[in-house]
Amino acid sequence: MNNFLFYKMSSFFLFILGLIMILIGFYFLNLDLIFMLDWELISLNSMLITLTLIFDWVSLFFCGCVFFISSMVILYSHTYMLNDENKFRFLYLVLMFIFSMFMMILSPNLISILIGWDGLGLVSYCLVVYFQNYKSYSAGMITILTNRIGDVSILLSISWMMNFGSWHFFYYFSFFNNWMIYLMVLLVLAAFTKSAQIPFSSWLPAAMAAPTPVSALVHSSTLVTAGVYLLIRFSDLLYMFNCNIFLFFSMMTMFMSGLGANFEFDLKKVIALSTLSQLGLMMTILFLGYPYLSYFHLLTHAFFKALLFLCAGLMIHVMNDTQDIRFMGGLSNQLPFTITCFCISNLSLCGFPYLSGFYSKDMILEIMSFNGSNFFIYFIMFISVGLTVSYSVRLIYYTMIIYPYSYSCQNYEEDKLMNISMFFLVIMSIVGGSLISWLMFSSPVFLIIPFFMKIMSLIMILLGFLLGFELSISYVGFFTSYIKMYNIYLYVGSMWFLPSFSTYILTKSSLDLINNLNSNLEIGWGELVFSKLSFFYVVVLSKVMQFLYYNNLKIYMFSFFLFTFMFFIY
Repeated sequence: MNNFLFYKMSSFFLFILGLIMILIGFYFLNLDLIFMLDWELISLNSMLITLTLIFDWVSLFFCGCVFFISSMVILYSHTYMLNDENKFRFLYLVLMFIFSMFMMILSPNLISILIGWDGLGLVSYCLVVYFQNYKSYSAGMITILTNRIGDVSILLSISWMMNFGSWHFFYYFSFFNNWMIYLMVLLVLAAFTKSAQIPFSSWLPAAMAAPTPVSALVHSSTLVTAGVYLLIRFSDLLYMFNCNIFLFFSMMTMFMSGLGANFEFDLKKVIALSTLSQLGLMMTILFLGYPYLSYFHLLTHAFFKALLFLCAGLMIHVMNDTQDIRFMGGLSNQLPFTITCFCISNLSLCGFPYLSGFYSKDMILEIMSFNGSNFFIYFIMFISVGLTVSYSVRLIYYTMIIYPYSYSCQNYEEDKLMNISMFFLVIMSIVGGSLISWLMFSSPVFLIIPFFMKIMSLIMILLGFLLGFELSISYVGFFTSYIKMYNIYLYVGSMWFLPSFSTYILTKSSLDLINNLNSNLEIGWGELVFSKLSFFYVVVLSKVMQFLYYNNLKIYMFSFFLFTFMFFIY
């Protein structure tokens, strides 16, 4: 009972705090206000160490969404982690995670951003290895090692900004010289590692080893969106330079993850690849020059993706912890409310008209068409939208339509606490997009484009629906086609072998090479020549100097008699 009260109170306070922040964000957006709170901690001569927080509608909206989703996830976690021995530890880790994100969102100072940035990386490692098995340990290692690259680039950005006299980045948006390109590259590298863009994509599906409520929090509004949020804040700096190479990488991430999700059978990994696809979409529209549109999709995506993970978690929970979608089927009869929420979140992800995902995705596609980009960008963008619909249809087919392949020893009970948390997120998945679009864009976005370009998104949705249905049917009915094209399916389904490349340095041959170098150089001849002999030389030299210092009179007398004797002999 005490556990339940602790979870309930944490959820309640986060929910209230989230609503307050969203309402204050409305007020700030209406009056176009920006507040900065500056606490001076240490003042020594000309050096100031301050803690600065920035409150504007962007940070307040995002903080409110993070707190709202976190409150639902914590309420959901009470039942999900009911039989876990370390429930309090899990809750403390989740609260630390939320605080790190809070620090990162509200900081205009790169040093305080680093506190939240590093906190996200370290706490995510603790959550990924929470179940303490070999798979979790491997996933945790690739997660933290990849994120450390981003941490190092943030540290280098801090040292580079020492040239400007302050770490408050918004002072230097209008400041341009050739040296700023290094700062831009370091920040994009940090964002790419945190948001898992190519070539750092492999850690995101691996991080699915964490408990499902953590996945719902991490993949909707916190860890992976931190990189996108950082680049939205630094967007004025980005647009001083040509970002086409970063645009290419983000588009390839979107295409690769959408393609890979159609050949994956782990439920959580399909949703993780879906998150990766949406992150690629956010980065693409950001590098095309529309930061607020990217931010709009970030907010709408947070609600339906958190709902998608919570529904998947309940399905895994009642399926005896089975994550393979081939063992699921006919769940609409046993879990009607959960499957309804699952379908709504999937439709929102596909951009079904008048759900929250539609408002952001449709606007992104129309503005991208209106922008006049080249055919490659146009083609990849619309193909990726079709692939999104394809794997969503595939998920719905395997969980609802197919004949039940589920185990016979299941307990199909929908928990009330889990359903309450889903209910709030369903409301936001339906009305969130329209509310945010009405608030963010004071006048309707009116674009005049040809009829064919206007309905292209609808055409790709229908083609994606047919492709997803055909892929599902062909796998269930005709397994031989998969055997014939095994190598192609292996390449596409394994994220273009990115996990293998990412972990290549940790293979046996690499470890043997490192061990040989260590034994031969670090603790071998190198240790003997450079460390021990140099130490020996210093010791001998110091003893000679000490002898000369304490016996200087004797030495002088001896050398005087020696030289005198030599003189007489000569």
